[in-house]
Amino acid sequence: MSVAKEFEAANAEYAASFDKGGLQLPPQRKVAVIACMDARLDPARALGLEEGDAHVIRNAGGRVSDAIRSVVISQQLLGTREIVIVHHTDCGMLLFTDEVIRGKIRTELGQNADHVAFLPFGDLRQSVLDDIKLLKENPLVLDVPVTGYLYEVESGRIVKVE
Repeated sequence: MSVAKEFEAANAEYAASFDKGGLQLPPQRKVAVIACMDARLDPARALGLEEGDAHVIRNAGGRVSDAIRSVVISQQLLGTREIVIVHHTDCGMLLFTDEVIRGKIRTELGQNADHVAFLPFGDLRQSVLDDIKLLKENPLVLDVPVTGYLYEVESGRIVKVE
């Protein structure tokens, strides 16, 4: 069975007892979470979120520059007034450079990806600090509390980055 078929079966079971269809559109806790797409990180479970609590924006590395469009919409149209960034230990973004992935794309796909910033990083803690700074300095982003964390995939704990 394909994974999609497994999802369909799981969703049928989920929908059979679903009772949250009346949740409001704006996130009730007025927070946007920017997190890595890593399968070992479940932001809702790690942060104690329920459906309707927060916008959770995910991408490779949890990079803010990839999330700006979503953050602006979240703030301007849906009222979020706090941002949390979650990067994590053992992140794949620590394992390559833009040049490495561009070379792989050139070799395997015969395509030029020189115009794409894949946003890898060499220092996990610094990546969180850089993303906090990017939010604070972006004129499209409201001046709201921004907190950064490192999620430890080994323990499930979050550690505040200051």
